[in-house]
Amino acid sequence: MLDRNKGNNRPTGFNRVPTMIPGFDELCEGGLIRNRSYLISGNAGAGKTIFGLQYIYNGITKCGENGIFVATEETPERIRETVKQFGWDLKALEDEGKLGILDACSTKIGISSDEKYVDVRPFDMRSTLDRIIAMQEDLDAKRAFVDGTTSIGFNIQDPPKIRVELLKLCTTLEVLGLTSLMTCEIIDDNPAGRFGVESFVTEGTILMQNKRIDSVRIRSIEVLKMRGTRHNQNIHPYEITSSGIAIHPNEAVYTH
Repeated sequence: MLDRNKGNNRPTGFNRVPTMIPGFDELCEGGLIRNRSYLISGNAGAGKTIFGLQYIYNGITKCGENGIFVATEETPERIRETVKQFGWDLKALEDEGKLGILDACSTKIGISSDEKYVDVRPFDMRSTLDRIIAMQEDLDAKRAFVDGTTSIGFNIQDPPKIRVELLKLCTTLEVLGLTSLMTCEIIDDNPAGRFGVESFVTEGTILMQNKRIDSVRIRSIEVLKMRGTRHNQNIHPYEITSSGIAIHPNEAVYTH
């Protein structure tokens, strides 16, 4: 049986994609399984977007794997400014042809965009997929990050249809050879996602929470599901530091 107090370091036959996020890869046998999609679910302030961008940034700068970022919740310019606090220069990576950012936000809120990649029909999954395919041809990317699926769900509303559209997204990313992360909001502590279906179309679910316990707020991370690999089943604390997220895999969070 898996020791619930430790990660399992025995290698499996899968090709691994290390996130290079301090402490995380120890929780899942060295990283994500290549060409699969994973969900980062969590409440506001948990750092889901930071986690995803750190995965993309590390892939480019430490692993030589180009990345695609689909921004549906914030404009690319705001995101570029936000992550400068961690020392991440996304614009430089874009200029070098290593990173592509798809602006799926500006058109949605009715403003113009000067971005290289723009989704002119952001509520149409076919349009989004066409642009991701074109970006993949340009960049030969190996990693993708979609932030976030909740906006897709709000447009569709019907959970069965949301599940089908997200399945199309995940399948396309995998066929393109992309190992992907996507975010979703949660309500009432339901890790399956705001619409209750998001986690069922991905190969794994990572739950990030920013919760008040007694008089303090605690950030915690848990690998809820990861098909095809063993993973640590404890809830661990993490910090958002000056260089990004850092997880403490040898510490556990206990809630009552």
